[in-house]
Amino acid sequence: MTQTETPQKDRPWLIRTYAGHSTAKASNALYRSNLAKGQTGLSVAFDLPTQTGYDSDHVLARGEVGKVGVPVCHLGDMRTLFDEIPLEQMNTSMTINATAPWLLSLYIAAAEEQGADISQLQGTVQNDLIKEYLSRGTYICPPAPSLKMIGDVAEYCYKHVPKWNPMNVCSYHLQEAGATPEQELAFALATAVAVLDELKPRVADEDFPALCGRISFFVNAGIRFVTEMCKMRAFVDLWDEILTERYGVENPKFRRFRYGVQVNSLGLTEQQPENNVYRILIEMLAVTLSKKARARAVQLPAWNEALGLPRPWDQQWSMRMQQILAYETDLLEFDDLFDGNPAVDAKVEALKDGARHELANLDSMGGAIGAIEYMKGRLVDSNAERLGRIERNETVVVGVNKWTEGEQSPLMTGDGGIMVVDPAVEAEQIARLEAWKAERDSAAVEEALRALREAAAKGENVMPASIKAARAGVTTGEWAAQMRAVHGEYRGPTGVSASPSNKTEGLDDLRDAVDMVSDRLGRRLSFLIGKPGLDGHSNGAEQIAFRARDCGMDIRYEGIRLTPEEIVNAALEDKSHVVGLSILSGSHIPLVEELMRRMREAGLGDVPVVVGGIIPEEDARRLREMGVARVYTPKDFELNTIMRDVVTLADPQAVAAE
Repeated sequence: MTQTETPQKDRPWLIRTYAGHSTAKASNALYRSNLAKGQTGLSVAFDLPTQTGYDSDHVLARGEVGKVGVPVCHLGDMRTLFDEIPLEQMNTSMTINATAPWLLSLYIAAAEEQGADISQLQGTVQNDLIKEYLSRGTYICPPAPSLKMIGDVAEYCYKHVPKWNPMNVCSYHLQEAGATPEQELAFALATAVAVLDELKPRVADEDFPALCGRISFFVNAGIRFVTEMCKMRAFVDLWDEILTERYGVENPKFRRFRYGVQVNSLGLTEQQPENNVYRILIEMLAVTLSKKARARAVQLPAWNEALGLPRPWDQQWSMRMQQILAYETDLLEFDDLFDGNPAVDAKVEALKDGARHELANLDSMGGAIGAIEYMKGRLVDSNAERLGRIERNETVVVGVNKWTEGEQSPLMTGDGGIMVVDPAVEAEQIARLEAWKAERDSAAVEEALRALREAAAKGENVMPASIKAARAGVTTGEWAAQMRAVHGEYRGPTGVSASPSNKTEGLDDLRDAVDMVSDRLGRRLSFLIGKPGLDGHSNGAEQIAFRARDCGMDIRYEGIRLTPEEIVNAALEDKSHVVGLSILSGSHIPLVEELMRRMREAGLGDVPVVVGGIIPEEDARRLREMGVARVYTPKDFELNTIMRDVVTLADPQAVAAE
């Protein structure tokens, strides 16, 4: 045996695919199929109403049911979701944040029905609200009570479900929102510190190190895979440093940096989408090559996720990629390949220094909770810089801004290369919800809700009352309504200030055009940017608002989760010249249909509407038939082209010429 070979081959990481769609029954069939194909853990995607605490029949849920994940309204849905899957033997990751206490309660109740020993359950709830304020947008309550509920889950799991990871610090979406590696390190670690500070008074001093050992991370790995690998080694070192120096954790087992990963969906391209297979493979290497910083669980997107929902075959292809690396190569037979490498060591130290500087900055603001607005602004700025580099061809993206000519992909079959959720799913889910409510014991439900509200108001741990509510038949919307009633709702910062940035270089022609059209309009060109529905992916809308502001337009962008009615009222109030909508959840048809109807009823039928999102060509054609002036998809990455379109659409001379 050579010096570099390990005496015993390492076990592979958990192999997962992030999955869930349409209904609990359809998702259950997908899970069982994937497990039969060799998947070794489950990763549950919930739909947006479930993530944001609404039942499928809520007005804000219209068009969103079953689109980006599975709807789970009550114990019956959870029971169906895991039918014939023994939860005591499963390792389940649930990507859920604001409603994490509730979904974990439903999971525990479903496991109890199966006869499982609850103390043996293994898995993870993401349960990271701070990144929701910064990047993903599925928050409900303000930061302080949200942090308290994260603590509730961690405290309960430590006592009753000790093998469960109660909080998964999620830097994944920070990178999606534009974070540099240093920002991703610092913002994620600051979140973990905020959670540990919340937990420390809850347990005995001697128990705290073990509780630290249950905190896990969920990270992103981008295409710059050497930097990303160094970032993961930096995460390992910094986490060990924080637990040693700040919290005095002596046992190295409890200081281990444990993380799962999904590689970067942000870099997946609509253009030449088959190239994404190589991107996914290269990004996976960043989190598997270094034994010292190897992921504990890996889930890969599919090649076609920039186009829409992947089909089962697409997910299978990504799973096979993991299996080939884990089982066919000799990767797991060797010690760390990078120990002692001077280039790697230098990069790791540079990343750690940058992250420490940012952590000190955040600490001076009161930590992650106090620095939410600052972090959001920094992410929007960093994302603007990233997009600017792509637009200027300083960052090459193959098939997007270089080598754009290519053969048509044979993978794009008659179904458009993606799976489309049947619109009838929503009505069927609502019917099941109504039947559930009709059959349950109303008195037991009312008593469970009263106890839940009382526990929240008194500052007690909400997990015991939530589990009782799950057993009684309470719904997701009813649980969240109690949290809203006690703690109130929250609207996070947009990160887009009213003042122009210092990134106006190269915008002179556009600024002149905006001035000219504004003169013809008799006032500053007014551009309203809105995000209808529950989609919290706000990066695109933020960058459109950022660039429009720097071009000299009068912009209005109030963030996520608006109803079509609210957007139309804002257009009336501002007398907007152009309305732009950003929808990435696949609910563009019903939401735009309602907005266009309300625009006409409000006398705004002549105001141009533009729409951006992950929109198949057939849907784009339908939107144009509704009267939408322009449809933009991920291939339309040149923001200045979109700005020119907005100027042209607002120009009264151009309208007259038409």
